[in-house]
Amino acid sequence: MVDTDIQTQMLTEFAELARTLGNVHRLILLEHIAQGERAVERLAELSALSIANTSQHLQHLKRAGFVETRREGKHIFYRLGSGPVLNLLTALRHYVEHNRSEIRALVTDSVNQPDRLELISREELLSRMKEDSVTLLDVRPEEEFVLGHLPGAINIPFEELEHRLSELPDDQEIVAYCRGPYCVFSFDAVAMLNTKGLSARRLKNGFLDWKATGQIVETAKQG
Repeated sequence: MVDTDIQTQMLTEFAELARTLGNVHRLILLEHIAQGERAVERLAELSALSIANTSQHLQHLKRAGFVETRREGKHIFYRLGSGPVLNLLTALRHYVEHNRSEIRALVTDSVNQPDRLELISREELLSRMKEDSVTLLDVRPEEEFVLGHLPGAINIPFEELEHRLSELPDDQEIVAYCRGPYCVFSFDAVAMLNTKGLSARRLKNGFLDWKATGQIVETAKQG
């Protein structure tokens, strides 16, 4: 009876946490916060929500422990909670991939036609980084790069890439990455670089997966 009571209590807590996450706006906010600490005002702008609505969703996430806050003057900044929140987001993403046939087809395509998606795994990238035989290209906006990026990465936002190709080496393989495995910037960056005669591949999973697995993340001063 005691074991049953404990199990019921645990599952009730699971259900409450799942209910908190059962809102697309909260998941969007978590995805933005996962990139790095941000103020409420910026989160509202990124999520296309009012500040009041954003604050309300953030309070739900805070009560559940998914986010934490700090105050700086009149501004409140949000960061991920101390628990394995990134791992949870990654697990949810993997489950969606498992259930969506079109995403499963995309993953299958990357296995059967590697020359089409130009993938490199995290494990292979780590090995190449130790050899210093690869150039990392972060094609996210500068704001996200500043909050955190792969060690030694060069930041050239995708919309600037075509005009800044001279900043990239032509004698070393380039690995482009973005937010996550389906961020179109990295797909388009690899396609452009290959068209320009540069050797390029795409990191199989993006920055959030790298961060979730406990790999080293660097930050930088903006400008």
